[in-house]
This record gives sequence, C-alpha cells and structure tokens, in this order.
Amino acid sequence: MRQSDPAAPQVPLPAAAGYRFAVFVSRFNEAVTGALRAGAEAALREAGAAPADVEIFDVPGAYELPQAARCAAETGRFDAVVCLGCVIRGETPHFDYISSAVAHGVMAASGDTGVPIAFGVLTTDTAAQAEARAGGGRDNKGFEAAAAAIEMAVLVRRLGRPAASRASAPRTFGFEPARGRDR
Repeated sequence: MRQSDPAAPQVPLPAAAGYRFAVFVSRFNEAVTGALRAGAEAALREAGAAPADVEIFDVPGAYELPQAARCAAETGRFDAVVCLGCVIRGETPHFDYISSAVAHGVMAASGDTGVPIAFGVLTTDTAAQAEARAGGGRDNKGFEAAAAAIEMAVLVRRLGRPAASRASAPRTFGFEPARGRDR
C-alpha cells in the first residue's frame, strides 16, 4: 500500500472560482472510478469552484477519454478538463495497448487544443493497487488530477489565455462537417 509522506507540507489549492471544468469518468471499473470522481469533486469544492462551473460526464471506458476530452476542450467552454479512469493489468497485452493509447491521446488533445487536460487514469497491476490509489483524502488520484487541472488552468490564464468563453455559442460534442475543404 502506498503511503504519503506525513512530513510533506500540504500545499493549498489555487482558487478555482471563475474557472470552468469538465470531468470525464470512465464507467469501466466503476467502483474505483467512482472513488476517483469523488476525489476530483472534493478538490474542486475545496478550491471554491462553483457547482455550476463543473460538468461531469460519463464515458464507457478509459479508451474513450481522449476523444471526449478533446471534444470538450474544442468547445471553448472549459478552462481545464479532468480525465478519470482505471485500467488493471490482465493476462493479455490489452492493458499495454489501452494504457499507452489513453496516455498519448490525452497528451495530444491537450497539446493540440491548448487546454490543460489532467491525466487521472490509474494503470495498475492489481485491483488492490487501484483501490489504494482511489482512497480518501488528498492521496486520491482523482483529487490529485483535479488539483493539477486547477493549477494549470490558473497558470494558463496567467500566461495570457482568456477565460473560457461562455457567451459564444458552444460547439456541440461530436464531429462537425468540414467547411471549405476539398476531400
């Protein structure tokens, strides 16, 4: 079981008031991802995010997280996105393919959109390891992912990106037809 350093100082979360967040939660391994969601919600509450400024969405599994996160980031409605999932190693290489695809997909979505996307996807060898990382308090990886999203949203705005636009017409999730391109 993982233990945090009790001597490490607890760093206060930056203020999240006035920022908008999308949180995507994988339904696969729901007992663990539900605990990650609770941790993320706790961090956002502690930082002062208004409930109306936090939208939570379910996706089927971890593999769908990058596409959902990219769609949310592209709407311009969110200052940061949090991805929460759990992939537990099994007897086949499936774990390796899914874990790698999700990690690369989340990083690409963040880099391509310029919107911070936090990676709160557990990749563990056993269910017990996953449960230990989804426990209560600040060691919960959902809490940590939301804390990172808050910190990055604050940093990105400080560096000059404007707040998420609420006044503009939001783009719907999914694909839109390409305009002005020959295919």
